[in-house]
Amino acid sequence: MDFSVLRNLISRYCAGEEYWVDSRTVYIGHKEPPLGADAYIPQRYPDNRIVSSKYTLWNFIPKNLFEQFRRIANFYFLLIFLVQLIIDTPTSPVTSGLPLFFVITVTAIKQGYEDWLRHKADRSINECPVDVVQEGTVVRTQSHKLRVGDVVMAREDETFPCDLILLSSSRDDGTCYVTTTSLDGESSHKTYYAVPDTMAFKTEQEVDSLHATIECEQPQPDLYKFVGRINIYKESEDPIARPLGAENLLLRGATLKNTERIYAVAIYTGMDTKMTLNYQSKSQKRSAVEKSMNAFLIVYLCILISKAVINTVLKYAWQWSPDHDEPWYNHRTEIDRERHVVIRAFTDFLAFMVLFNYIIPVSMYVTVEMQKFLGSYFIAWDKDMYDEELGEGAQVNTSDLNEELGQVEYVFTDKTGTLTENNMEFIECCVDGHVYIPHAICNGQILSAASSIDMIDSSPGGYHREHEELFFRALCLCHTVQVKEEETVDSIKRGIHQGKPTSFYISSSPDEVALVEGMKRLGYTYLRLKDRHMEILNKDDEIERFELLHVLNFDSVRRRMSVIVKSSAGEYLLFCKGADSSIFPRVVSGKVGQVRARVEQNALEGLRTLCVAYRSLSLVEYEETCHQLSDAKLALQDREQRLAQAYDLIERDFTLLGATAVEDRLQEKAADTIESLHKAGMKVWVLTGDKMETAAATCYASKLFRRSTQILELTKKRTKEQSLHDVLFDLSRTVLRQRSLSGLSVDCHDYGLIIDGATLSEVLKPSPESSGSGNYREIFLEICRNCSAVLCCRMAPLQKAQIVKLIKASKEHPITLAIGDGANDVSMILEAHVGIGIMGKEGRQAARNSDYAIPKFKHLKKMLLVHGHFYYIRIAELVQYFFYKNVCFIFPQFLYQFFCGFSQQPLYDTAYLTLYNISFTSLPILLYSLIEKHVSIETLKRDPTLYRDVAKNSLLRWPVFLYWTCLGLFDACIFFFGAYFLFDNTTFTSNGQLMTTNTQMMFGNWTFGTLVFTVLVFTVTFKLALDTHHWTWINHFVIWGSLLFYVIFSLLWGGIIWPFLNYQRMYYVFMQMLSSGPAWLSIILLITVSLLPDVVKKVLCRTLWPTATERAQRVNADGVCEGSVSSVPSPQSC
Repeated sequence: MDFSVLRNLISRYCAGEEYWVDSRTVYIGHKEPPLGADAYIPQRYPDNRIVSSKYTLWNFIPKNLFEQFRRIANFYFLLIFLVQLIIDTPTSPVTSGLPLFFVITVTAIKQGYEDWLRHKADRSINECPVDVVQEGTVVRTQSHKLRVGDVVMAREDETFPCDLILLSSSRDDGTCYVTTTSLDGESSHKTYYAVPDTMAFKTEQEVDSLHATIECEQPQPDLYKFVGRINIYKESEDPIARPLGAENLLLRGATLKNTERIYAVAIYTGMDTKMTLNYQSKSQKRSAVEKSMNAFLIVYLCILISKAVINTVLKYAWQWSPDHDEPWYNHRTEIDRERHVVIRAFTDFLAFMVLFNYIIPVSMYVTVEMQKFLGSYFIAWDKDMYDEELGEGAQVNTSDLNEELGQVEYVFTDKTGTLTENNMEFIECCVDGHVYIPHAICNGQILSAASSIDMIDSSPGGYHREHEELFFRALCLCHTVQVKEEETVDSIKRGIHQGKPTSFYISSSPDEVALVEGMKRLGYTYLRLKDRHMEILNKDDEIERFELLHVLNFDSVRRRMSVIVKSSAGEYLLFCKGADSSIFPRVVSGKVGQVRARVEQNALEGLRTLCVAYRSLSLVEYEETCHQLSDAKLALQDREQRLAQAYDLIERDFTLLGATAVEDRLQEKAADTIESLHKAGMKVWVLTGDKMETAAATCYASKLFRRSTQILELTKKRTKEQSLHDVLFDLSRTVLRQRSLSGLSVDCHDYGLIIDGATLSEVLKPSPESSGSGNYREIFLEICRNCSAVLCCRMAPLQKAQIVKLIKASKEHPITLAIGDGANDVSMILEAHVGIGIMGKEGRQAARNSDYAIPKFKHLKKMLLVHGHFYYIRIAELVQYFFYKNVCFIFPQFLYQFFCGFSQQPLYDTAYLTLYNISFTSLPILLYSLIEKHVSIETLKRDPTLYRDVAKNSLLRWPVFLYWTCLGLFDACIFFFGAYFLFDNTTFTSNGQLMTTNTQMMFGNWTFGTLVFTVLVFTVTFKLALDTHHWTWINHFVIWGSLLFYVIFSLLWGGIIWPFLNYQRMYYVFMQMLSSGPAWLSIILLITVSLLPDVVKKVLCRTLWPTATERAQRVNADGVCEGSVSSVPSPQSC
């Protein structure tokens, strides 16, 4: 009996071997492994069906209702509705049920329509045709029928249906070219490789004969990480194990380019694919306005409960007398008499809660949601934010944060690709202190374009000549650039040079293309990579061939990349290029001082620098290197850590060759944008991985730092000279002393802080001797608060997020915005209150993970100063206005209880209670919140200081909220007592005639309530009209149309459709009220008195204490008088 199978099973599942944990085994072509190998254990994986929808036909209603009633407001109104159904309440359940039904229905329709679109998109994807190899033939099937282990054939320009491991391609070298535009936005062609043992399979029959398994990690969302190995079984031979990495993995959604066909095996399908895992929802962000709205709701809920408690107590106090308890017209039943007083009191409390519950505006939620959803289109439609070069405009990924754009206090921005163009141009290189500038100067001699080819001949000394040649060869070999012909390249429009306009250099890194093109201009041309051999054309027009043995890819931790090549003479060479901070510590020889001086000088000029070094390997060293790399690449667990350790051992003992300088120009209007943000009161921080000198030069060019700015340094260099404690306290004393002098007549310094990643780590690390209470965070924050700008250099992606989180958690809790264009910016974009992605050249990871995406950094100015300003003004008015009009609506109902013996008699008719928030007053405020412009767009762009007027949630602070609430209470008192006084006057109510019994009956409680309601509707609508500054025909139509609709509805409700109702209390009430001339006069008089205090307050504010916005409005109004402004603002502004 063969115990090998049992032994393998025990070692796999019971022996605790770590590398088996969290891995999967894929059987290519669903073939069982041969005898003696691992046991064949069929595993269940999801099919290739993509499901992005939330609902099905069967679960839509219960699931959607469950999600909607998780919102506190909806659940509260549901409880009120149920109370109305259960107990005898003064109002019909329709008054609560209909608005709730309207809100739930509108939301459900919106969410159902969006989900139907998702179903439609899923169906089109899942039914795409796919070619699968089965028993040596190609069978066409649908995408959703694919299974893990199926061998797929893909043709040129086809999109991969799932995540695949490349087995072979139509190219002889087993490579294929792929674009990942739909995944990360990178349009460049990436090269993927088949393992050498399978690349020879060119036909379906050969691929079907493959007997192999793949062991790999379980699905995870990182697009650029994959760990696995393939075991290939051959007859009478031990299985061959080959490592698999990200260079072998073809991702779902990527497109095959410039390759006739490929064969690949499916390893992740359906919801397990990396693309699907990346599109799962991010954590929900909540705006400051939403938080304020919830706080106001709690206050109004407390007011509601207080009203109900007061009325309940007063009711029982008033009914203490038997005459009041059981008046002759309202005797109790026996059941009522037998009920305990506590139960009766609780029932009355609930009844009062129902009567006053309209103070909580349920329709505000649906109005706010519609305002955010519809308002977000204004950003997407903005032609000023459309970029002709990209052919794209701004994108809104979430509409929940529109108003937050008007509250930003801190802006955290990346440098490369965000402030700069990320369009690299090779400027110069330095070899052992000798500077080379293409087509310009070599060692002090002016060269023409033609003579630049021979510049190396002018260099002194044989030793230096050798280093020059090694330097140029290193830059021609140490890269991942591809050479493309024009006829095979899609959407590529630039050539290498004028002499050969048909070929192009393509790379995912603009730096690499700039360096290779720079070498061509200096006489060394990279030709191609063919059969694992790299060919370069040297200055003597001779082709040199180097066998590419290993590529040690670049990563953001090492900040360098290396290649190991074998020359035609059989020499093994390791070439390395990277940041100076990662190269210099590993150098053992070379002219370090001269090169370092040149690097620092170029950095001060704002150029991006890289250092180049090499190491010659003996055969023994090379074999040891191969062994180290092989062991690390075959590991399934901790492969990245093992590779990092191997790279650390290999990349050492370098000889320094020289350095390069590449220019990344500042983006158009980047300096103007930063200057405008400063004027608007925002603090701008630059977070970059570049060296301090380069980043500082960019900051000066972009006007983040001015020449008068006093720079404070908190860097590793300074902390070596002094302790971190001393440096922090010195800087703190400097800025605090300056702040104490700021109130005097002396000139104040403008401070700018520079900090590097290493020092930041020390600052953020808690102090052990003080148990975290005396750490340096607060001192650091205090220094930053007193600096106009901060530059953080040498930052890792995680540190960027830590900085944003640190500022967010500070005691002021400022609103933060992060903007970047690369994958290394995603962490800070997700951490900030508002994340904005630039559609840059480093891919679309930032744009995909952001809340908003814009083509260029300059568009941030209009995004914040115009759109953000408008959004905040509009939604702040919407929220305050909703609470105001509901106070006006329900407080008269509260007052009415004092005049009806606390009998819970409603003041308004059921129809008015139901339609007040739904129909009569909802549309004007919704339109206002979409198109209001209190000042012109040109004014906001010209004067960024206007942004300060709305900063720090100024329009939703408690004093403003209390003003609106008090205004609502005042207006409600005017409505009620004014109508009560006029109603009690016989001259008014008798229409100038002697009052008769019939007339008194005509003008009963429903007439009184209708009069109050009419004044209410007209007053709150006129109040909104007074607050409107930007009038269009739509405003006129909606505002006056809403009032007209109320009048027509009241006429119809009381005079035409009453026979079809089961009660007749409103019969002819509205017509009878309007038939009285004094009633008309009272309506006009009460509306005027109600609006007068607000108008007086506005006039006084504008005259005595005008804000910057009000002064701008006055300028705009003067412009209107001169005919220079097309819009017609209202005279009122406050």
